[in-house]
Amino acid sequence: METVKGPDRSHDELLISLVDQYQSSLLRLCFIYLHDKALAEDAVQETFLKAYKSLSSFRGDSSAKTWLTRIAMNTCRDMRRAGWFRFMDRRVTPEDLPPVPVHPLDDSDADALARVIIKLPVKQKEVILLYYYHDMTMREIADTLGINVSSVSGRLKHAHTKLRYLLEKEDAYE
Repeated sequence: METVKGPDRSHDELLISLVDQYQSSLLRLCFIYLHDKALAEDAVQETFLKAYKSLSSFRGDSSAKTWLTRIAMNTCRDMRRAGWFRFMDRRVTPEDLPPVPVHPLDDSDADALARVIIKLPVKQKEVILLYYYHDMTMREIADTLGINVSSVSGRLKHAHTKLRYLLEKEDAYE
């Protein structure tokens, strides 16, 4: 007869440290991806649930940050595919964004940048968020998105071009 084991304390402790370390950055990523704070919170919670269930199968081929980011992005994609998602009001203002780590931009520049990043196509938005907001390397981004490094580089280049265009367009209206 097989004995039933209780929860593994090492898994619990590891999950707690992962939550402490990555929760706020994953929340920001999910919020920008989903345009809704409650959905983003749900996505982050779902991400950590999936991670907890898969901790024993995590091989360590990538960093925990890359692994969690990939789970979070896949969770957000699944949520966006849901039929009810298209009926939601997804207008986002910079005030709705979760706090961001300190950066050299002043508040008005950071708000303008957040507004245009939200307008980017999903593939470009992903690489911008991972590269600049999560400080991931191109290799980590490639691993997270399941694409090659040259694709990451190309998406970043296209995103920069689009961001420049959108920021100049926004300045023209002011």
